[in-house]
Amino acid sequence: MAKKNKYENYTREELIEELEAFKKKRYGLVWDRKNSQELIDAFVNWENVPENFTPNKFPVLKEVKNKEISTDKEKSINLLIEGDNYHSLAVLNFTHKNKIDVIYIDPPYNTGNNDFVFNDNFVDREDPWRHSKWLTFMEKRLKLAQSLLRNTGVIFVSIDDNEVAQLKLLMDEIFGEKNFIGNIIWHKKDNASFLSKKIVNLKEYVLFYSKSDNFIGTEDKLIDVERHRELITKPSKIQERIFYKKSVVIENGKFSGLLKRGKYGNPQFAMEILEDVKIIKGKPRNDIHIKGKFCWSQETIDEEVKKGGYIEIKSISGMKPIFFKNFGEDIPYRPIIDILSKVFDNRVKTTQDADRDLKDLFGDSSIFNYSKPRGLMEILIGSVTRNSKKQYFILDFFAGTGTTGHAVLNINKEDGGQRRFILCTNNRDENGIHKICTDVCYPRIEKAIKGFKAKNEKIYGLGGNLKYFKTDFVGAQPTDKNKRDLVNNSAEIICIREDIFDLVAENNLDWKIYQKGKKYLGIIFNEEAIDDFKKAANKFKGQFIIYCFSYTETLPEKEFTDLKNKHRLESIPEIILKVYREIFKK
Repeated sequence: MAKKNKYENYTREELIEELEAFKKKRYGLVWDRKNSQELIDAFVNWENVPENFTPNKFPVLKEVKNKEISTDKEKSINLLIEGDNYHSLAVLNFTHKNKIDVIYIDPPYNTGNNDFVFNDNFVDREDPWRHSKWLTFMEKRLKLAQSLLRNTGVIFVSIDDNEVAQLKLLMDEIFGEKNFIGNIIWHKKDNASFLSKKIVNLKEYVLFYSKSDNFIGTEDKLIDVERHRELITKPSKIQERIFYKKSVVIENGKFSGLLKRGKYGNPQFAMEILEDVKIIKGKPRNDIHIKGKFCWSQETIDEEVKKGGYIEIKSISGMKPIFFKNFGEDIPYRPIIDILSKVFDNRVKTTQDADRDLKDLFGDSSIFNYSKPRGLMEILIGSVTRNSKKQYFILDFFAGTGTTGHAVLNINKEDGGQRRFILCTNNRDENGIHKICTDVCYPRIEKAIKGFKAKNEKIYGLGGNLKYFKTDFVGAQPTDKNKRDLVNNSAEIICIREDIFDLVAENNLDWKIYQKGKKYLGIIFNEEAIDDFKKAANKFKGQFIIYCFSYTETLPEKEFTDLKNKHRLESIPEIILKVYREIFKK
């Protein structure tokens, strides 16, 4: 009996639909979007709603003035944004599109153990749409994040076994498979939990992507986590080498961790050998004969010594030999290793270290679960932001306890850098005790900047400045009233966009003038107040950026021909609406 053709009763329209669906099929990630629609869609994102649907609200930011922290007017301002991170990312696409150098996020891992909230409910392990919901949640945010990165930007995403496979495919789609740099393994704990009957989990992952081939590592020299060292894993069999005495530094005894950059010159290279390797004094007196496993020939060693290098020889108890070469500054690229562990680098921190950090700050390590250690952030961020003279923007839109911000402040303190952070987090009551933004993240950053006491010891502040914002909303329908409302509520996001905050003149709700050095920002809320604004602006000497209200995209350029200062004009709210229409698919 002939097999029935399933298409024989299809209508022409159904056959076309089937063909179109077949054409779209390809290798990649597929999930059920219909049954995993985020409720936020009905508010600001409408992938699966009718085409003529109009959003109710557009996000803006409102500054919480009494939470501003200022310790040095000469330093740049960092930002903390309280609210749903989807709304925050939408605003940042107006203020910081193509400006972010590094993104680090630690999203919910979707373990099924009350760690992932979707549509105001925890997603448990038995939820049939568990992975689809998580992917829908992450896709929207990662797409907005990708547009924030500079062409040279990079992103780090922490994850564990529950979603690492799905996340890798999702990021391949959004960032491009060719921009996958690596999957870094983080040794997260020293003391294992043996509750599992199957396997003891000691690791998590950090997926590392760039936005383009010209990523920040090639621009600013991607430094490996062990301070310019190349790990060489294939030493030769036991052989003898001869070293000139003054080129050798010998330190016997046991130690943990790896060699740090020494004081003996540059370039510098090291060979770590077992305790039972013999160091034989030979003749002439200035020579030292050493038997051990060496990765270099005698000729290579002699050549490095001639260049001014030194040999460091240390003994390790219970470890195999590890060999390193220290590169000089003339080497343009240095790969980082993809295992972050105390075994290789004593700067790597664990979850226990994160708990100690929180206990020092708040006297209670249980104030928040699953916090990442500051040392981990410092290694990741520090590895791609080594130019202390350059200003980098670091974004974390799952900021949690504020570890990323604390790490940025500490790295800046160590090397005099100019990194700036933007932290975004909701204020959900995660554990029934503390609201994460107001009770944990903000106090932590405040303590880090100003200093605090830990176990009767004074911890000095790292310095810095912070402005605190909350998401707010205005009507999104394209009415004249809503356009005026958006303009009247746009001052904060325009100040953020132009990085000019000091108010120096204003006229009620008609206009405002802000200053930063010899640069000025003018915001005109009422087009009838242009003449009054120009009189005030002409009292200042410097370059002006002027955002002027207009119901259309047309700028009133003729109105400003007699302005004495050089200026650039922008039309509001159109310049904001362009961004929101793109994001919210109006």
